[in-house]
Amino acid sequence: MQMALVVAIVFGGIVLALAIIGSTILMAIKILRGGFSRKGQKLEADQARMIQEIYQGLSRMEERVEALETIILDSKGKDHAS
Repeated sequence: MQMALVVAIVFGGIVLALAIIGSTILMAIKILRGGFSRKGQKLEADQARMIQEIYQGLSRMEERVEALETIILDSKGKDHAS
């Protein structure tokens, strides 16, 4: 009778340990893939969109600066040629 109780306790402990380890692994995967809540996912998407807008704005600004540099260099070149 006592042997059956010991086997049941050991078996129950093993099942409990496997459940804890499995759920910990699943939670870690879920956190790495995008967090727990939809609010967190929405916040991350908003941040990504803002970063893309900033990058696009900086690209347009770079084009404008290059155009201004070209205009300035062309005007200086015409002044020296005259």
